[in-house]
Amino acid sequence: MLNACIFGLAFIFLALSYWTFLETLNALLFRGDKRSYPVDSSARVAILVPAHNEEIGIAETLATLNLQKRVQDHIIVIADNCVDETATISRSMGVTVLERFDSVRYGKGYALDYGVRHLAVNPPDIVLVIDADCQIQVGTIDALVNTAMATKRAVQATYLMNKPVQATAKHSVAAFAFTMKNLVRPLGLARMGLPCLLMGTGMAFPWQAIQAVNLASGHIVEDMKLSVDLTIAGFAPVYCPEARVIGVLPQNSHAGQTQRTRWEHGHLQAIVEYVPVLVKAAIQRRKLDALGIALELSVPPLSLYVMSWIAMSLISVGWGVLSGNWLAAMVAIAAGVCLVTTILGSWAKFGREDLPMRELIAIPLYVLWKIPMYLKFVVRPQKSWVRTERDARPVSE
Repeated sequence: MLNACIFGLAFIFLALSYWTFLETLNALLFRGDKRSYPVDSSARVAILVPAHNEEIGIAETLATLNLQKRVQDHIIVIADNCVDETATISRSMGVTVLERFDSVRYGKGYALDYGVRHLAVNPPDIVLVIDADCQIQVGTIDALVNTAMATKRAVQATYLMNKPVQATAKHSVAAFAFTMKNLVRPLGLARMGLPCLLMGTGMAFPWQAIQAVNLASGHIVEDMKLSVDLTIAGFAPVYCPEARVIGVLPQNSHAGQTQRTRWEHGHLQAIVEYVPVLVKAAIQRRKLDALGIALELSVPPLSLYVMSWIAMSLISVGWGVLSGNWLAAMVAIAAGVCLVTTILGSWAKFGREDLPMRELIAIPLYVLWKIPMYLKFVVRPQKSWVRTERDARPVSE
């Protein structure tokens, strides 16, 4: 019985490691050819910007949106439970502002639901969601809108994180991990013709799609929940690599810890809560998209993945020494080969700018630094949505 459990655990790691290896291999083979979707210049687009106390950077975000929006596009800021100048600054940028105050129904999901219900009076063709602390690269809105109009599905842009001005090796590793999750793996999925997970910003939804799901949720990773709901409803998200949204990792270490705790605790909760739902949908409805999203969601955050593989390998080797049965250890080694190849392949092509070679030694330290976060998940997992503190923007001369 114990032998079967250890082998089963090792096999699960091999399956997930091989899955990420396949994604990375396809990303490495991706030639960068843009898909030629027809341009729909008549599509009516509403751009929702959920904002909670974003007075520091929202003007810059709205400026980039104003430069790219077309005449018929409409920018709406949802100032959600704000106690700063977010609403006033947004109005000065010439956009529509909806102010929402609700101390019980709190979080980004509720803010988006408020904005969508406002749009229901005169629905647009496409709804875009852009976070208030992100910068939108030129051509992103057009790429998202054209892809959504052509596929009739939810669409996700590339969402990456730049390092702060005074970056440390820890920031470099975090930026690389973000690149692996939000660029390498979705790129591989796109080449395989499979859907991707939503990333919380840089998202486009046909009106029929966003009406098919319930946005009013305080889930701490509302993007993952939305990915699951859309997939089951038949609007599994597709990746649009040519669209790009950029954020900045927090300079403040406490803010960075808060951000990563919310993301990673939420991801672990989502694995437990939604993977069985997706597998059931894949079997009952014969949905390949649901199975793809289940596999993608099942891959844990990179640091935890590495730590878990090391622990599983030690258990497998120990069992081999005690029992003489080395099958689980061989499977664990195969999983490790896939995992290491995935990380090195991703770094070689996509991660050198984020993580210079001289800082590769910081990876083990980064993994060790996150151990308390995962121990906290076992004892007291974070379940409520918490906004990440913003760094002050430098003043232009």
